[in-house]
Amino acid sequence: MGANVLQFTDDNFDSEVLKSDVPVLVDFTATWCGPCKALAPVIENLAAEAGAKSFKVGKLDIDDAASIARKYRVMSVPTVMVFKDGQVAAQHVGLTNKDTLLKLLQGAG
Repeated sequence: MGANVLQFTDDNFDSEVLKSDVPVLVDFTATWCGPCKALAPVIENLAAEAGAKSFKVGKLDIDDAASIARKYRVMSVPTVMVFKDGQVAAQHVGLTNKDTLLKLLQGAG
């Protein structure tokens, strides 16, 4: 995982995502998921730009944080959600590209 990609867990999801003062893109992922592995470089590329553009990017492993995945009804991976002000502001299910993710963030901004 890239240095700029945050790792969200049961322990830090509330503070890092729900209470964030900037939009947060969360990649709901799993180690066994092929499309998730294909999305990883896109997420890492986006995360490298995050600081300059005032948003955060991170991953949440659905197997390690199953209760959060259930709470947000993540039924397949990869699922990407943008959180703003503690709420889901945008969502995309399936493999996608950087432009689509940027549009999700812009729509939430």
